[in-house]
Amino acid sequence: MPKDAVLWGTIAVYILLLVGVGLAAGRGSRSIADITVGGRQTGAWLSALSYGTAYFSAVMFVGYAGSTGYSFGLWGVLAGLGNVLFGSLLAWLVLARRTRKIAAELNLHTMPEFLEKRYGSRAMKFFACLVIFVFLVPYSASVYKGLASIAQVLLGVGDMTFMIIIAALAALLLLFGGYLVQARADFIQGLIMMAGVALLIYFVLKSKPVGGFAGIAAFARQNPLAMPRLDAERWWALLSLVLMTSFGTWGLPHMIGKFFGLKDNRQARRGITISTLFALLVAGGGYFIGSLCHMFLSPEIKTALLSEHPATFTDYIVPTMLKLADIPSVLLGVVLVLLIAASVSTLCSVTLTASSTLVLDFYRGFRPQIGERKLRLGTKLVCLTFVAASFAVANSKTPIFDLMSYSWGIISGSFLAPYVLALYYKKTSRAGAWSGILTGFLTALPPAVCKLATVFMRGGAGAVVEKLAGYGTQFAVAAMALSVVVCFAVSAWGARRRS
Repeated sequence: MPKDAVLWGTIAVYILLLVGVGLAAGRGSRSIADITVGGRQTGAWLSALSYGTAYFSAVMFVGYAGSTGYSFGLWGVLAGLGNVLFGSLLAWLVLARRTRKIAAELNLHTMPEFLEKRYGSRAMKFFACLVIFVFLVPYSASVYKGLASIAQVLLGVGDMTFMIIIAALAALLLLFGGYLVQARADFIQGLIMMAGVALLIYFVLKSKPVGGFAGIAAFARQNPLAMPRLDAERWWALLSLVLMTSFGTWGLPHMIGKFFGLKDNRQARRGITISTLFALLVAGGGYFIGSLCHMFLSPEIKTALLSEHPATFTDYIVPTMLKLADIPSVLLGVVLVLLIAASVSTLCSVTLTASSTLVLDFYRGFRPQIGERKLRLGTKLVCLTFVAASFAVANSKTPIFDLMSYSWGIISGSFLAPYVLALYYKKTSRAGAWSGILTGFLTALPPAVCKLATVFMRGGAGAVVEKLAGYGTQFAVAAMALSVVVCFAVSAWGARRRS
């Protein structure tokens, strides 16, 4: 059977499977709580795999793994380990049970709702709504870009065509019923991801360019790019990447929302182990594969990629590796489904979070008497709008790495501090929360602004601004750290004055 027929056939089976899940699970989605938090009846496996599939998408496999491997070689595996220890294990240990408890007590559906009820501020809720909706768009767009590069290299399909297919699939799942449909689809997609990554690691290791662990060791001895010597600036760049992609999840509303739907503390405790093992295989494996990129990139291949994709060169490294690894057609089809599965999960999580936030927290704030049926319909319509906006941004020439750093930096920089501190420090005040939000937002904003400015600036000033636009991860880490310090300091100072 022709290779293309096998690949498309595998993708078709996957799509039919998801449609079946959507039809079966969507019948039970009757209330807005079913759509947004699964009726708060989600078990450990569904929640943990939904968390993991929302965390790791084509953005990680394609954009981050390729970029990190190209810049840092085998050191890039540290990013995967950081995601396992801090983004999964520690996040579930620190956040899951307390978030589930307060979400159930206050009947929370979204992060802006949490901020309003915890700090008694409608203005804070409205600000959070706008920031989340606007700055989740580039995150969603980065997922489209990751899939488009895979499709172009492995399927020979144009970026636009494949992005339309993925946008339609994500919209279909969301229209079927929301969170519960998404969670059940994520369970299946999580299993696909684990099996696919395990097989992918095996075949990449045994491929001719790699030659197993012995080949990696020999390459590392002969080629300095395999494990380069890092100066202080490059160590800081790598550390910033590890911290942003690990602790950045602590402030992302679509990740925190996975804890809202947990059934009880027993499920939360079980989720710790499941989520950590999933991250170890998927994130550890993904970054490990990316760290081997220099074994595949000959000078001729590198020159060709730079010539064809000068602005987004690193987005095409991993797809090229998969093509050169001579993976069997059936497995390559599974890998494609793995990347589609991971990305559709993330798209659904991001879209549902952004859209429910805008409808439930922003629109309903002005029309509190709106009925349940209209809320459900409004959420689904805004989901379609968000998908369209993400699709438009995805057609820009901005690399995946930059889009992600702007989105994660601004959102997590703004909301990590008032969310996490509120779980453990009862004296966290409204003034402290506002101080942390504005500090994080303003600290993370410059690289994104500079990226927009490069469109209009030329010459020396433009070059300086363009360089600053590439420091998204560093600004993101600074934003998260400063927001926590400022939020705590202002709250403690206020508590001391009151006493």
